[in-house]
Amino acid sequence: MRLVLQTFLSLDGVYQGPGSPEEDTSDGFTRGGWLVPHMDEEFERRVGTWLGTADAFLFGRRTYENFARDWPRMTDHPFADVLNGSPKYVASHTLTRADWNPTTILSGDVPAQVAEVKRRPGRELQIHGCGRLAQSLLGAGLIDELRLVIAPVVVGSGRRLFPDGGAPAGLRLLSNSTTPGGLAIHVYETTGRPEYGTYGAEA
Repeated sequence: MRLVLQTFLSLDGVYQGPGSPEEDTSDGFTRGGWLVPHMDEEFERRVGTWLGTADAFLFGRRTYENFARDWPRMTDHPFADVLNGSPKYVASHTLTRADWNPTTILSGDVPAQVAEVKRRPGRELQIHGCGRLAQSLLGAGLIDELRLVIAPVVVGSGRRLFPDGGAPAGLRLLSNSTTPGGLAIHVYETTGRPEYGTYGAEA
């Protein structure tokens, strides 16, 4: 399976709490819900298309607990069957049980276990949000594709997908588009280490 990261970002790179003020208030975050004013039918269509290519999902503990709390109750949502019925993996060194079935807990050497899952037959193993897990797997060279939905808002605080000191990565743009609500959708594939050069006038 290809490992694909799908995440919603503000213009300043925040991924925390896009869906509501109460979604993720950890570390005193009070600015959640910044994506919602920009959601539209084109955004919903694109996300639905992506979900249709998933054969399994990978979460960090925090995102898993939020999804496991909310999605089993959202039975009338068009994405509910995919998320509730597909195999799920959660990377955690603290969870001892995971009741959102079917779920497998990955602990210990998480990158090695994710690499093993990737070797299984299937189309996509998708990460939704989970910035810290994504940073770790990007540094390990395991992420194949990034799908970034960028909202036209500067949040000003919160956890960022690409923090200072994060692993460098080379990317190649596969597609980009915008929605009527102003969301910029950028899809990249990873290319290994970034390349560097020096700009200068020709001799």
